[in-house]
Amino acid sequence: MPSSASWTADNGNGTFTNPLFYDEFSDPDLIRVGDDFYLAGTTMHSMPGVVVLHSKDLVNWKFKSYAFTRLELGPEFDLEDGKEAYGQGIWAPCIRYHAGKFYVFSNVNGHGLQVFVAEDPAGPWEHRNFKGTIYDLSVLFDDDGRVYAVHGYDQVVLTELQPDLSGIVEGTSRVIIPRGNAMGEGHHFYKIDGKYYIISANYAPTGRMQAARADHVHGPYETGVIAGKETFGTQRGTLLQPIGLGGVVPDPGAKFNIVEPGGAQLGAVPLHQGGIVDLPNGEWWGFSMLDFRSVGRTTALSPVTWVDGWPYFGLPGNLGRTPRTWVKPVVEAKVYPHAPYQRSDDFSGERLLPVWQWNHNPVDAKWSLADKPGTLRLHTLPAPHFLWAKNTLTQRAIGPVSIATAELDASGLEVGDTAGLGLLNIPFATLGLVKTEAGFALRCYEQLTDRAVERPIDSPRVWLRVTGDYDEDFAQFSYSTDGASYTEIGGRLRLPYQLKTFQGTRLALFAFNQAEREGGYADFVAFQVDEPMADRSKNIPLGEIVTFTNFADGSVLWANPHGMLHRAAPGSEQARGPQARFRVHDRGQGRVALEAMDGSGFLTVVGAGLSADVRPLKTESEASLFMWQDMLRDRQCMLLSLKTDRFVGIDPRTGEPYGADWPGANPDRKDGTVLVWHIAQ
Repeated sequence: MPSSASWTADNGNGTFTNPLFYDEFSDPDLIRVGDDFYLAGTTMHSMPGVVVLHSKDLVNWKFKSYAFTRLELGPEFDLEDGKEAYGQGIWAPCIRYHAGKFYVFSNVNGHGLQVFVAEDPAGPWEHRNFKGTIYDLSVLFDDDGRVYAVHGYDQVVLTELQPDLSGIVEGTSRVIIPRGNAMGEGHHFYKIDGKYYIISANYAPTGRMQAARADHVHGPYETGVIAGKETFGTQRGTLLQPIGLGGVVPDPGAKFNIVEPGGAQLGAVPLHQGGIVDLPNGEWWGFSMLDFRSVGRTTALSPVTWVDGWPYFGLPGNLGRTPRTWVKPVVEAKVYPHAPYQRSDDFSGERLLPVWQWNHNPVDAKWSLADKPGTLRLHTLPAPHFLWAKNTLTQRAIGPVSIATAELDASGLEVGDTAGLGLLNIPFATLGLVKTEAGFALRCYEQLTDRAVERPIDSPRVWLRVTGDYDEDFAQFSYSTDGASYTEIGGRLRLPYQLKTFQGTRLALFAFNQAEREGGYADFVAFQVDEPMADRSKNIPLGEIVTFTNFADGSVLWANPHGMLHRAAPGSEQARGPQARFRVHDRGQGRVALEAMDGSGFLTVVGAGLSADVRPLKTESEASLFMWQDMLRDRQCMLLSLKTDRFVGIDPRTGEPYGADWPGANPDRKDGTVLVWHIAQ
């Protein structure tokens, strides 16, 4: 049975596992106001836009509001006059709180800086068109009442804003960090203990987080790297080239260049474009985003360690790298694990659930929840194909694996109409009913191959389903006429990440007319999202006796009787013996101790640095504790030593024993740090 649980980073044992959300939340910006945290992120062309979430512990988040319902800035936001705003809407917001008001600053390509103001983060938000062309900005309300914005790409520009935010102070824009200092883009601007800090993302050659600091707002600034190479063992995934920002929306029949994931150092974008936030108790935490295959760009949370006045992401013994699983921030509030949204909808409410967003501005007179209670009704409007269809209702696909099912009553369709369930991506894919002169037909279409599969169908009531594995970038459509048994249709769908929409894969409910006229309507009775991998309570085999194999080469962990944790060949006598079996003892808060079943003792880290060996010792100690790192699928894990702040690993190319001085996994997970556990037989 599919699981009714939804992804939350909270493991329920005092720890969390990145990403915070297993669906897209890009360009995050985060602030604390008292004991409350607020997070804002990019929404591009989707409406309503600029989502604001609220949290008490930085791990569990709830929807608070959207900064606006729609943008009335031109026909491109309405899919009118052959114009569109895919990937060109509102992005990289900066959220701030000052003098009793909340502010969201964000640029719209071609329309300048927009400012949204509210006394309550739940809204209502007042929209002001700032008009100045300032993008990827961060705003600082300084102690002397002056307001500054930093912005720009490669070089960092400082511009003073009018105190009432009515515009810029003319003549104040100046470059404070010139090109060549590797500051990149996506700036976050802070004043901490009298010093000015700017945190940015740089992508050359593979991505890292940069920081700059100065005693004066105008500099001079010194710069340094505060995070790099962290991918959580995840490759960026399947890419689409060369269609990108500003490119033409491809019609059916267009040719696509799909690039498969690369090698160990290719196709990955490490943690980037984030900032830092402090807790009332003095802790500091970092936030950033990570490209997570066809889901899109996700948000990650990192402990911050201050060294010599620099806020490094990571732990003291492993600066610059972030544990995938770590202890939750220490806050006074008692917070139980919860997801930010309810994703399934029976359409019985007076308004849509906040997880839903329209693809561009909707035509409000052409959709309804009131025409037939418990039903979303979409009237069909003319469109040449799916990407130009108005009133397409979307929500972000959620990983690692999810199953979305839409129940459709198409009896209101007219000839030329089509309605159903789609994957909004480029290339796109759809499964729906088509009304023809002869009656109804079920049609599955994949734009990548320009292939349609069509089957006659008697009933206008169908259940349409898509099962997506968003870690592997594949999906499969299926359908049912009774809501119980499902039949696959079409082939396995390839899901790329691409820069035209600049979003991950989106689930979409659509209805449009391909006969160049307005037609009838489609009734969506229910929409269900199931996440079979959301429940991770069994991902750590606590109390069990297990064997470990190394994902890189299939070798078996073996407690060498001479005192080293080594490896044994699969099927060998050592691999079959008790030295290769370990009991996983629960030590609380995600910590485990591993006891070798040959009686030699607990795996313990001895030494430090490059000499941090892992050995079985009779007496358990603090050096025997490891934080279990759940890699989320296929029983993959890593072991983080709480003595060294680094991972247990072995070089698969050499015969050296295991050590506990590995900074983290490569994107392909085949560097010797990722293990696969099995219950011992």
